Amino acid sequence: MQKKQNIVLVGFMGTGKTTVGHFLAEATGMPLVDMDTLIEQRTQKTIPEIFAKEGEASFRNLERELTKELAQKTGQVVSTGGGLVLNPDNIRDFEKTSLVICLLASEETLMSRLKGDSSRPLLAGEKEEKIKQLLQTRRPLYEAISHKIDTNKRSPEEIARQILALYETNLENGA
Repeated sequence: MQKKQNIVLVGFMGTGKTTVGHFLAEATGMPLVDMDTLIEQRTQKTIPEIFAKEGEASFRNLERELTKELAQKTGQVVSTGGGLVLNPDNIRDFEKTSLVICLLASEETLMSRLKGDSSRPLLAGEKEEKIKQLLQTRRPLYEAISHKIDTNKRSPEEIARQILALYETNLENGA
């Protein structure tokens, strides 16, 4: 497979960006870049620590700088954080060199997938209420992305196959 553009996965936490990203990386031979993991490695702090000690704005600045860096490269699968869409410049930058795909899931599916997850700082406290609030705020931003894939009741392998077909079509069309 030709390595021309990136595949960038965006979507709410729990939609499967990292899991699907692993399948895509394996299928394409491109490296998987998990933005949250890379931020943790570079800062030597966990995402919850960054949120607790420096605040969400600081994390969003780190995320923005990393987006600018990654958008200048090609031939990689990028798994983003769920809030990447909060800054429209992030999506615009990635769209220049990437096939950007938004993974979607229903509120019920997300509640089920995230119920035992304590690693997400924005879900601390009343998890169900926080998921509803965040989804309400972010849903229009996710919906604005051209390519969307519903992950409800679908395996990561199925989702990856659908993305690969779209990626190959984009490469053939010179996108």
